[in-house]
Amino acid sequence: MGLKVCKFGGTSMASGNVILSAAKIIEEDKDRRYVVVSAPGKRYSGDIKVTDLLYKCSDEVEAGDISAFKETFEKIRVRFMNIEAEIGKELHIKDGLDEAEQEILNGAGRDYCASRGEFLAAKIMAAVLDVPFVDATEFVRFDENGVLDQKETFALGEKVLKQYARAVIPGFYGLGANGKVKTFSRGGGDISGSIVARSVMACLYENWTDVSGFYVCDPRIINSPKWIPELTYQELRELSYMGANVLHSESIFPVRSAGIPIRICNTFRPEDAGTYIVKNSTRDIRDYVVTGIAGKKGFTSITLEKSLMNSEVGFVQKVLSVIGKHGISFEHLPSGIDTMSLVIDNEFLKGDILKLLLAEMQEAVQPDKIYTHENISLIATVGHGMAKNVGTSARLFKALSEAGINVNMIDQGSSELNIIVGVENEDYANCLKAIYNEFFKA
Repeated sequence: MGLKVCKFGGTSMASGNVILSAAKIIEEDKDRRYVVVSAPGKRYSGDIKVTDLLYKCSDEVEAGDISAFKETFEKIRVRFMNIEAEIGKELHIKDGLDEAEQEILNGAGRDYCASRGEFLAAKIMAAVLDVPFVDATEFVRFDENGVLDQKETFALGEKVLKQYARAVIPGFYGLGANGKVKTFSRGGGDISGSIVARSVMACLYENWTDVSGFYVCDPRIINSPKWIPELTYQELRELSYMGANVLHSESIFPVRSAGIPIRICNTFRPEDAGTYIVKNSTRDIRDYVVTGIAGKKGFTSITLEKSLMNSEVGFVQKVLSVIGKHGISFEHLPSGIDTMSLVIDNEFLKGDILKLLLAEMQEAVQPDKIYTHENISLIATVGHGMAKNVGTSARLFKALSEAGINVNMIDQGSSELNIIVGVENEDYANCLKAIYNEFFKA
């Protein structure tokens, strides 16, 4: 088929035995030449991810509690030494652990600390496969604002990686503009895999995890939901952003411009077909209406009403400047001729922030009325087929009405790729079930 890049997530690196299984998958296909790995994840329910322990180490060092740091780092040390023992091969992992511990104590910083899980995991996988280890700091670059510098990263990636017929690269981090280790947001190892795929112009980017691809809806809510064989980059972005956490929503950007497909695979069921993520769907949109349904809880809407709002130049800008001043982003901005609402994640509204925002908006635009609606869930119904199938919206709202669910907010993108509804948190699961039953229940 051609050159492939494989990324193995935390569950695929959780223990020595699982790492050996992942290595077997790699070796079964000679085209799997570049491998990106995450830090060891959970081995069982209640286990702690290595990255979480590393962040704890950073907090303890910053607080000056060296005794607590030593205790936490010992858990990391035991975890990696157990992995080496399970693999049954001398990997010299102790040297890497000693170096990481000393650098953290010397003030290497939070991002360096968090990155050591991937660094050590990649060292292990490289030794198991007997292929070169290439540090992500050799080519992944961030600008002075902490944003990935794609142009420089791809150019360096091509230059560095073409020196190796095969290689293992740690995910999740690169080099910041200050010359220090800089990490992506959590789950950013998926972005790293995409960067490598784009740098070497792979024909396929395989993302190996603990599920056999995307499903139409959260299997924790819908029993045995239908599997999605294929979805587009746009559909992935919408579903991932709304809570379908199989793949980081930003991981498509490096590969999208080159049209490199992504395949989601299951390390524990490698025979499963998985889900392909492509630029343009090969499915006939007449054969399906909805691709998937996803949602998130915990939002608040702020609604402003003012007569002749539409004729007041700069009204929306003034409102947005209030939340921008506090570093807050909004999820959606539904509006009418004399009303507008801001839907904001509750994570931004802790403490007295909401009260402060309301006061500042009142002063900035002098609305006739301003009020909030808290504890909202957002559910997105996504699919390219929706625009080509008449009556999709009617079916959706009829299903919610019959389920006795009151809709507090409706938002539909101009591309007609999705319909988002806001409902009470307590109606979240029933809303997902009603929509699923309408479009997927035989």
